[in-house]
Amino acid sequence: MILSDLSVKRPVFATVINLLLITFGIVAFLTLPLREYPDIDPPVVSINTTYPGASAAIVESKITQILEDRISGIEGVKSINSNSRVGRSNISIEFELDRDIDAATNDVRDRISRALNNLPEQAEPPEVFKANDDESTIVWFVLQSDAMSTLQLTDYAERYIVDRFSVVDGVARVQVGGGRTYAMNVVLNRKAMAARGVTVNDIEQTLRAENVELPAGKVESIERDFSIRVERSYLTVEDFTTMVVARNDTKSLVYLGDVAKISLSAEDEENMFRGNGKNMVGLGIIKQSKANTLEVVKAARKEMTLIREGLPLGTTITNSYDSSVFIQGSIDEVYSTLAIAMLMVVLVIFLFLGNVRATLIPAVTVPVALIGSMMVLSWLGFSINLLTLLAMVLAIGLVVDDAIVVLENIYRRIEGGQTPLLAAYEGGREVAFAVIATTLVLVAVFVPLIFLSGNVGRLFTEFAIAIAAAVIFSSLTALSLTPMMCSKMLRHKKRSSSFGQKLDKGFASLEAAYGRAIKASIHQPLTIFIVIILSLFTVYTLFSDLPSEYTPKEDRGNFFVVMRGAEGASYENNVRNMQQIEEKLLTHQENGELDRVLVRVPGFGGTGGIAIVGMPAWKDRVIDTFQFINKMNGELSQVTDVRAFAMMRRGLGGGGGSASPVEFVLQGNTYEELAKWRDIIIAKAQENPGLSGIDSDYKETYPQLLVKIDHNRAFDLGVSVGDIGRTLETMLGQRRVTNFVERGEEYYVVVKGEKTDFSNPKDIDNIFVRSTVSNELVPLSNLITIEENATSSRLNRFNRLRSVTISANLADGYALGEALSYLNNAVAEHLPEEVQVAYKGQSQLLQESGNSIAFIFILALVITYLVLSAQFESFIHPFVIMLTVPLALVGALAGLKLMGMSLNIYSQIGIVMLIGLAAKNGILIVEFANQLRDKGIAFEEAIIAAATQRLRPIVMTTFTTVTTSIPLILAAGPGAESRMVIGIVIFAGVSLASIFTLFIVPGAYYWLCKNTGSPQIIAQEIDRQQALISNNKI
Repeated sequence: MILSDLSVKRPVFATVINLLLITFGIVAFLTLPLREYPDIDPPVVSINTTYPGASAAIVESKITQILEDRISGIEGVKSINSNSRVGRSNISIEFELDRDIDAATNDVRDRISRALNNLPEQAEPPEVFKANDDESTIVWFVLQSDAMSTLQLTDYAERYIVDRFSVVDGVARVQVGGGRTYAMNVVLNRKAMAARGVTVNDIEQTLRAENVELPAGKVESIERDFSIRVERSYLTVEDFTTMVVARNDTKSLVYLGDVAKISLSAEDEENMFRGNGKNMVGLGIIKQSKANTLEVVKAARKEMTLIREGLPLGTTITNSYDSSVFIQGSIDEVYSTLAIAMLMVVLVIFLFLGNVRATLIPAVTVPVALIGSMMVLSWLGFSINLLTLLAMVLAIGLVVDDAIVVLENIYRRIEGGQTPLLAAYEGGREVAFAVIATTLVLVAVFVPLIFLSGNVGRLFTEFAIAIAAAVIFSSLTALSLTPMMCSKMLRHKKRSSSFGQKLDKGFASLEAAYGRAIKASIHQPLTIFIVIILSLFTVYTLFSDLPSEYTPKEDRGNFFVVMRGAEGASYENNVRNMQQIEEKLLTHQENGELDRVLVRVPGFGGTGGIAIVGMPAWKDRVIDTFQFINKMNGELSQVTDVRAFAMMRRGLGGGGGSASPVEFVLQGNTYEELAKWRDIIIAKAQENPGLSGIDSDYKETYPQLLVKIDHNRAFDLGVSVGDIGRTLETMLGQRRVTNFVERGEEYYVVVKGEKTDFSNPKDIDNIFVRSTVSNELVPLSNLITIEENATSSRLNRFNRLRSVTISANLADGYALGEALSYLNNAVAEHLPEEVQVAYKGQSQLLQESGNSIAFIFILALVITYLVLSAQFESFIHPFVIMLTVPLALVGALAGLKLMGMSLNIYSQIGIVMLIGLAAKNGILIVEFANQLRDKGIAFEEAIIAAATQRLRPIVMTTFTTVTTSIPLILAAGPGAESRMVIGIVIFAGVSLASIFTLFIVPGAYYWLCKNTGSPQIIAQEIDRQQALISNNKI
């Protein structure tokens, strides 16, 4: 082999190559960004359209459907999700991962602009914007003050703090939680208005006309010009109180203060944000979609310390919820796993070779290969994340294997009496082909992962390339640095310690016993056949028996309690219930089970309230998070007025804070039909103890009052429908009419009715409007009738079909795959054939990953087989090597089963890896047997000699691979769950495969390869014929 020959002959050249790899690798490492996972945020474009006053059904048919029809043909659309509410349509389009978000947004805008003529006249133009799908808060800072009220604190935050956080690199926007904004509240007194003949319309028109600021031209003199400005004269409560709104019958003036109560107070009092039982204002940092969570949080924390220095006396700002703690903790854990794995590998080599110099040689190849692979990650624009670091941990075992194979062969020759220089030269040449073959097989296994589409593809492309790069660089180092170091450093040395001598004797007797066993086993084809058939049957049984989910459950250090009140529940009702939940949580906090409790009403995404609960650091835990969640769910069931449940957010495909893992979509023609189907499925789901918090997004329980106007009478009296609508909106809700300026900031002037005047539907009758015919006041009771009914507050569609989504959480130990199978069976048994089923969120990701992994596994098998065929110049030799794959799978799946784990993306990726790991040992035996046959050794003797001579490197490489997986299995702390899964697969799979390889491969080779030759057979035949011709000429 040219490289190993050259390295032994030119040691400085070999050293320089490896030093260059390290230099470039370190530079690349320092420039790589740090993230939790590869960049897998999907491109999402949202369209929001407002149609004031229209019912949900009208919005759905007149706006949502029309827009959906127009955008459906755009390239790369993955799913279209829409909901129609009273007066508002929202459409969310998710594109395929490789679609450029800017191009997608432009395509959507182009299609929408063509649909504008088809929309109702009163509908506002649709707004199209790039929604960051992962727009969940990554960190909450909380403001508390002894000196300021919530209103003052919010104002301080808005004026002095929010802008400072907004300009931090990577921050998309800052959300103020529990904040209350100043407003000039004009609370109308309907009796005083009726007595003075004033209507809502009169007050609104006066406010708009009087409270203005206008440029009034300029005065030009000879020397200078003056600009003229009509200044706002209404700035304080007193100014608004003395505003004249009308003249009554006695010609005296009616002031605003006579018919309304005016105060400078909060615009909306209906929000609450509490931390550990105290009122506070939260500042939530939302990152830009492509920004790095760790970097953003680090920069925001730095800014927070600067802000803290300038805060008024008695005011504090602290870091409360922080999602980066888990990410940083996981990455630190993986780094320590990396170090432990390296030490364990070095220890294994030392035990086998008993020579410090010999141990150093493969140990050097590990950092060279791992650091070198950073160059590839940097060139391809990847990042350092949990998956690439996990790839590095697993690569340690593979990287050191090549060096061990070369070193062991050279060491064996030195033990046989050769000089180190000659042993390095010839030993390197002898195994170069085997090293390249194993490298190509491992790369061949990982290359198909690059063809995976969607989320799983994006995730594991980085993982695959990181391992492939490390393996390629390791073979480069094994064929350059290792032979060179062996020629310089290795000396034959007898073991001095009694333990070492015992180990050597033990291994010699093991080799002899193995040789005897091989002689017997290769003559038993039936046993080999039975073992292979049994392993295939076991693989099939275990595959169908193991539960499947997208990712394993992860303890992320904090969880959410989501509270859903009855439809139409008041803010006061939600606060009362949330306080009950908060009391329960605070009791646990006092016991030391919890670290912090943040409570917010209303919650996110239309929920009644949400609690963000932080657990203590991993080392300080009194109770496991999942045990606590189960205990908490039991306690929450005692809060009878609402539905509340505790849940953990998933890292991958977890959606926002309150996305349930089960999202099962029923699609049909009408909502009435879907409601019937929904009731059947929910009833069935409630029979399943593995599902909790079962809910749907279509409920016909939203209470509403329908106002019916007598149009003839209204026209007769000269009252327009618009007047009636606006008056009702102001008196029963509120309207922002104009602005006022306070200390340089503009705030709204809000006009609303007195809450206590309208606690009963009958109270609506006593509101007055003005007749344009007689100019007199007309009570609304003359013009309207009121009906009560219940409806759904929102109508949903998914992929252009009317849909109802059933969501649920999973009980501990119940897998997502089982839940979806259960629901699918319920649909098949109890619903008619015309129902269509789809999935959202994590459920959709699980379905996609399951399909693609099966394809990848088959592709990896085929590619590996073909690569081996090309190398061995035979279609039978690779088949013999590949027989070890089902045996490895039996080990991996049995390991998962015994440990009570599931088939998820981590275990699946481990299984794909096993193809390469299982084939490796087979390659060593087959390749060496071919070499011996080339030298003229008899067929059977060649097999036995190859197997026994390769026993030591096979056992050593198996031990190194298995020892790198042990730190993963014993993982603790953040992110341990996912590392443990992949560790079990590698540990159990490689262990079982290696034991069987030692017997199955030689046996299968004996029966299948008798009539085959080595890859060199044709080259040798050409040489022989050329020699014959030249001899004849002579």
